[in-house]
Amino acid sequence: MAKRPSGTVLNDCSAQTRPLSGRRPKRQMLHDVHLDYRRHGSTLFNAAFLALLTYRLGRWSESRRRRWSRFLARKLYAAIHAPVATLTRIWIPPGVTVGEGFHIIHAEGSLSIHPDTVIGKRCGVMHNVTIGTNMTPGAPVIGDDVFIGVNATVLGPIRIGDRVRIAANTAVSSHVPSDCIVVGSPARVYPRLGPFRREPDRQDPARGRIHD
Repeated sequence: MAKRPSGTVLNDCSAQTRPLSGRRPKRQMLHDVHLDYRRHGSTLFNAAFLALLTYRLGRWSESRRRRWSRFLARKLYAAIHAPVATLTRIWIPPGVTVGEGFHIIHAEGSLSIHPDTVIGKRCGVMHNVTIGTNMTPGAPVIGDDVFIGVNATVLGPIRIGDRVRIAANTAVSSHVPSDCIVVGSPARVYPRLGPFRREPDRQDPARGRIHD
């Protein structure tokens, strides 16, 4: 397995996946599931919510300390993951590091994320997106408040800065600095006139995004 890059995004996401305020892994999982449920329409049959529920279960299974408990939890996860991934066409392995507020905006197509991927806070992803390797070891590290459009691919051991917007049908295989717009295949990076600023009074903690 390729060594993950170090840096602010990885450190922040790692801290985010640790139990909050002393919560045990099970309570942390239930907390995350509740927020996922609210963010994805508050319906049990939303494909994005089902995929994230399975992902949370996988993370929880890997946190089991006792070998027999981890073995049983992994079996339960495997039994649930196979049909859910087949029905939803969303693959988010337990190894993926996801920050708070992750939002699968339209679960109307496939989504595939490599296990070594690190995703920052409040990332929004459209359908038919691939985030993974590019024929060599290493997966993307994605910053905070990033949007990835439909049919986009983000490949290789690259860094995507904060507040980046990746347009539809864009293939990204190189580093992208913060506050940029990426368009095309091959991708072209256009600096924005100003940063995408997040106003705290407009932030919706349940939905993990900014209201227009």
